[in-house]
Amino acid sequence: MSEPGNSVERPLISPFNVIAGTIILVGLWLSYLRFTGGLGAVTNLDQNTAWGFWIAFDLLCGVALAAGGYTTAAAVEVFGMKKFHAALRPALLTGFLGYSMVVVALLYDVGRPWRLPYPFVLSPGPTSVLFEVGACVMLYLIVLFLEFSPMAAEWLGQKKLRRVLVRLTLLLTIFGITLSTMHQSSLGALFLIVPSKLHPLWYSSYLPIFFFVSSVAAGLSMVIFEGTLAHRGFADKMDEEHKRTADTVVLGFGKAAAFVLAAYFAIKVFGVALDDNWRLLGTNYGLWFMVEMIGFVALPCFLYVAGVRDLNLTVIRWASFVTVLGIILNRFNVCLVAFNWQLPAEDRYFPHWMEIGISIFVVTVGVTAYRFIVTRMPVFYEHPDFSEGH
Repeated sequence: MSEPGNSVERPLISPFNVIAGTIILVGLWLSYLRFTGGLGAVTNLDQNTAWGFWIAFDLLCGVALAAGGYTTAAAVEVFGMKKFHAALRPALLTGFLGYSMVVVALLYDVGRPWRLPYPFVLSPGPTSVLFEVGACVMLYLIVLFLEFSPMAAEWLGQKKLRRVLVRLTLLLTIFGITLSTMHQSSLGALFLIVPSKLHPLWYSSYLPIFFFVSSVAAGLSMVIFEGTLAHRGFADKMDEEHKRTADTVVLGFGKAAAFVLAAYFAIKVFGVALDDNWRLLGTNYGLWFMVEMIGFVALPCFLYVAGVRDLNLTVIRWASFVTVLGIILNRFNVCLVAFNWQLPAEDRYFPHWMEIGISIFVVTVGVTAYRFIVTRMPVFYEHPDFSEGH
């Protein structure tokens, strides 16, 4: 399979470039305010709320939605499901850029970002869950970079380097799955130390399991969702194999997502029953909890089942979109909505518009980087000089 020959030349001045350029310029200005004026200049964080919008969206959501890398790698490289091979490179690229943007966002959230390496070189804290999360994210980012590198090596014509990197694929995949399992679950474990601050419907001793299982659903759904967008915007960059196997990926990942969401719903109900929190379902927070569980877990699960049963790809793609929204909602609920729930309304945290603006800036940089890479590197097609394939 060779490089697509009908590639569309994209103009420099386009709606995307104008909008992205404007967001980046505003983001650079907000970044200047953040790093010269400190956190207080651009955030509404206070003594009650140390983790705000950046942690909820950029970290918790970003890490969960970047899980497509390890879920797809596990399916293709470990379980031998080669029929999903065409989805591997886009998933690894999305994962690599997702984790890169998570690290960038942390530079904004940490009061003294130049001290980020301190726990690893000067004052390690191996008994801390936060240390484990940081170490795993750092190591997994390196793994994702190495898994992404064959694409760059092919683009640069570095055959020997590419050959070495490909030989490391299985080892990197196993190491990456291990790291992902650890830090996806540990992000939930971070909230185990605040039982008095997190609402009982979201607090559970099973939070690490909740976070890990939901990350698998997020990864599977993001592969479908990202693939849908990619086929709309970059079809000219795809070879025939990628286009031919697209429906197989949607059906296969949709079926897997249905099982994972069903398991997630079951263990969440089990958590409510174990803690005997049924009485709380009649409160305002309980109603919101049921909106999350019924509207963004049960509903997409049924949509996945119906879509796979009827071979309806449109329904499956909508289910992936609803699932992605549900993951975002859950992380916001745990980190913001249900956190400090006992405080009076006037003391509750609400993000400053500049916090939201910086997050939009970080996401825009990631999307721009994705667009730059897929229009130049062999992500959606097999490079003609590498006949052995991806």
